[in-house]
Amino acid sequence: MQRGLVVCVVGTRPEAVKLAPIVLALKDHPRLAPLLVSTGQHRELVGEALADFALAPDIDLELMRVAQRPVDLLAAALPRLADLYAARRPAAVVVQGDTISALAAAQAAALTGTPLVHVEAGLRSGDVTAPFPEEHNRRLIAQLADRHFAPTSSARDALLREGIAADTIEVTGNTGIDALRIIEHSLDTAGDKTRSMLPRLDAARPLLVVTAHRRENHGAPLVRIAAALAELAVNDGVEIVLPVHPHPAVEAAFAPLASVPYIHLVPPLSYPAFIGLLRRATAVLTDSGGVQEEAPALGVPALVLRDVTERDEGLATGNARLVGTETATIVAATRALLDDRILLARMSEPALPYGAGHAAPRIVASLDRLFGRVQARAELFEYA
Repeated sequence: MQRGLVVCVVGTRPEAVKLAPIVLALKDHPRLAPLLVSTGQHRELVGEALADFALAPDIDLELMRVAQRPVDLLAAALPRLADLYAARRPAAVVVQGDTISALAAAQAAALTGTPLVHVEAGLRSGDVTAPFPEEHNRRLIAQLADRHFAPTSSARDALLREGIAADTIEVTGNTGIDALRIIEHSLDTAGDKTRSMLPRLDAARPLLVVTAHRRENHGAPLVRIAAALAELAVNDGVEIVLPVHPHPAVEAAFAPLASVPYIHLVPPLSYPAFIGLLRRATAVLTDSGGVQEEAPALGVPALVLRDVTERDEGLATGNARLVGTETATIVAATRALLDDRILLARMSEPALPYGAGHAAPRIVASLDRLFGRVQARAELFEYA
């Protein structure tokens, strides 16, 4: 029997990491087969992330361009993906999260009558400007999707409030935790060889891992974050490791930190190297959504460099706190955490607000139940 084709579209490293467990599960499925498509939004980072799971794109659209605007990527990706769906007639298209690649893949599915599955559906900050354009993208994708895999019950509730039919929503946990457990297992069984990729660190000093690159923080917010890091390194003697995202705005904001003692600017790390680093951290300062999910599972306190978050579950368990992007607030919050042993211990207690790492098999089992029942819908559409 011919296996039903499930197109999985990735464009950024977080998408690659979070869809990798689903692709791996589909590879072993008797009735469904994955077709892994990369838009090339962040081409090199995606390729490296997939390689960590022994995966590679089946199709690479190679759309990455220097200084490419989101609108340019959307305009380029939409017709290419629509042509691909029309030619391959997949049983379903799977997108993850809220990137421009995910939005393009979702819109192309709608225009070609291809069933659309949204992984990590229902995350909401309540503010369409933060994160931008992610909040805008995921709301639009929700209106196009046929099936919504919500990572948590609060994400499901957000979808219900927007009028999404309850019988199209399934709470599965977050596939990011599946990916984390896969990498942790490889580090533990094959040996953590990632330390050679990192600078020498003084084990007697607290270690802060920092990730900051979101578009809404470009400009003044990143400069304020950089000033906070400099003060903490110079006056508090903490070790800081900051993988610098390869965006000109991010590189420019953090470049002055290169000469500050105890601050280590490093290129983007492989996913295993980053997880190895995070497991050693005293705390993480981040504006990343994925890191907000990984940190509680690893028992690493997270100070979130944003004013709002779509991941309230980490706040509820006490593993994360919102600290914004003001220099004085970041410094005060970090000092309060490092100086209070009781608070540090409480925020370091591992928790699983985003699932225990079983989301991918649940999603694939649901796809198996849906396959065949929805495939014929494409015949209603005429695409040219």
